[in-house]
Amino acid sequence: MMREEWKEEWKEELTEERILRMLEGRQYKELKEELENNMYPVDLAEILEDFNQKQTVMVFRLLAKEEAAETFAYMNSDMREQLINSLTDSELEEVMEEMYLDDTVDVLEEMPANVVDRLLMATDEEKRRQINQLLQYPEDSAGSVMNVDYIALRKEMTVADAILRIRQVGLNRETIYTCYVTEKKKLIGVVDVKELLTTSESKLIEEIMDTNMLYAQTTDDQEDAARTITKYGLIALPIVDHEMCMVGIVTVDDAMLVLQEETTEDISIMAGVHPSEESYFGTTVLEHVKSRIPWLMFLMLSATVTQMIMNSYESALAVMPQLAGFIPMLTGTGGNCGSQSSTLVIRGLAVGEIEFKDVLKVIWKEVRIAVCISVILSVVNGIRIMLMGQGNLMMAFTIGGTMACTIIIAKVVGCTLPLAAEKAGLDPAIMATPLISTLVDISTISVYFAIVSAVFAL
Repeated sequence: MMREEWKEEWKEELTEERILRMLEGRQYKELKEELENNMYPVDLAEILEDFNQKQTVMVFRLLAKEEAAETFAYMNSDMREQLINSLTDSELEEVMEEMYLDDTVDVLEEMPANVVDRLLMATDEEKRRQINQLLQYPEDSAGSVMNVDYIALRKEMTVADAILRIRQVGLNRETIYTCYVTEKKKLIGVVDVKELLTTSESKLIEEIMDTNMLYAQTTDDQEDAARTITKYGLIALPIVDHEMCMVGIVTVDDAMLVLQEETTEDISIMAGVHPSEESYFGTTVLEHVKSRIPWLMFLMLSATVTQMIMNSYESALAVMPQLAGFIPMLTGTGGNCGSQSSTLVIRGLAVGEIEFKDVLKVIWKEVRIAVCISVILSVVNGIRIMLMGQGNLMMAFTIGGTMACTIIIAKVVGCTLPLAAEKAGLDPAIMATPLISTLVDISTISVYFAIVSAVFAL
């Protein structure tokens, strides 16, 4: 098994080397055959990232129109811009002609105005009209990511007529596996190609179509549409307007991209970084600084509250300086517990498992979890304090009690803040690790010194 994996990896590495070698040796015919038979567009796009502009253009011009358009769609924005500036108008027109409409819109949204103008000039009037229509939909809506190329059937068609229709127009459609039955443009049913191929050709579409269909409206959130596709295992989801007229479909590959983008955005926000569509290396140092500094500034200044609390207990620290040594452990444990709860709740919100109405159920569950965790950690920490000679039994009980209170507070804060953000119409991810850690630190210090002052009469 290991040998086979090594051979496959070696083959992939050799393919890249072979392309460069063939370019240098002017073996263009052999290279063209190699690209057509042994290379997927997505893999080729990755390989071309390491090529210079001249090499990229030479390889791109060897591709067939369909493969060229698909490879172009997988490229990053910088590569696309360089390629556009290097291609002739006729070459660019061929690429735009072969690209699916949703991919074309994605490309246009990433390009500068001068490049967009040139791309639009390379498209026909009908396609420009469709592009303008898609660009009018709100950002992050289902309409903004849909494709208008789908198979439309009529209910009075026979199965034989439907199959003939698919053969006539299917080549220019992104997917043909699910066909949509419309009447005066209104969606009335769906039928799978599998059903068409396994049913008598004389049957009417009306007899076999499924009227219990899933759909989304153009103004629905694109993430909701993507979740529907994922939940029900759909190849494509029909998109309708407010009059139930069908206007397009969102395919499973687009849904995966939407969920990937949303996940990336949530991860960035949870880390206290302003989300960016650019890659790590494609983002300048200054842009990285601008995206990170707001949260860091806020958290730094908010720590002033913690400092003020500790200053108010200077006398207690002067009498028992060993108290300061337990603070990092208590705040760290509290922050970690809060982060665990917030992460799980944010995930539950993202997949639709948890809603705001479940807030009391979530709190009750997290409190029970916190009690169990606090007992275990407090006992272990008490034993550690005794064994390491960091205090007597009273000190162990004091730290254990503080830890128990800290964990319970952290769990409650960690689970409620994302739910509150969701209710307020904010992204729950903003109530993630950095903010929760700050709030838990303030709570921990307050509880710690309150307990210590009461126990030791400081």
